[in-house]
Amino acid sequence: MILIEDIFDRHGLAALREAAAALPFEDGAASAGRLARQVKRNAQAGPGPARDAVVAQVEAALLRHPVFAAAARPKAFARILISRYGPGQAYGAHVDDALMQGARTDLSFTLALTPPEDYEGGALVIQDRVESRGFRLNAGELVLYPSDTLHEVQPVTTGERMAIVGWVTSWIRSPQHRDILFDLDTAIAAEETGAGDREQLSRLARTRSNLLRLWAE
Repeated sequence: MILIEDIFDRHGLAALREAAAALPFEDGAASAGRLARQVKRNAQAGPGPARDAVVAQVEAALLRHPVFAAAARPKAFARILISRYGPGQAYGAHVDDALMQGARTDLSFTLALTPPEDYEGGALVIQDRVESRGFRLNAGELVLYPSDTLHEVQPVTTGERMAIVGWVTSWIRSPQHRDILFDLDTAIAAEETGAGDREQLSRLARTRSNLLRLWAE
């Protein structure tokens, strides 16, 4: 799980939130799989050019963000939705569909549009084999996590929670391989910004390229 704070600047985030809030919303259960549909109680933006424009803006911002690109190695976005939760709405524990619109889902993300002081409840809770971790993200924060995890959105008790959620098909299918490449990117960035050894930098970059050749699908 990785937290990213600066996908959009303050003005870009405000414009994105305004555009998302103006969209027509419909029952969110319509997009869920058979099992998830039983526990999904929220609203999501309906199809149309205005929604497509918001989605395109988010995709472009994510693709040019260096941390997101290094962590996800995105080959494609399987799906992106704009979700809204009001009082009493929640999304019970579920695992995301392995395939969406014919694409494999490797990673999921939630990008918060609403500051946590605007609503109560509504934490995104992600489970692993040891513990559950709850996230009430600041507006503009994004959490990226494996799509095979069990997770839920707890009931909103007051206010409104709005977020953009999406799923990534990665060039690198293995989480372990993505983690190794992320560490290599971090090491290369450190060498580039410091007075690093150019030979060492070239060796690290060569190793990254060769691992990408081995692992990319």
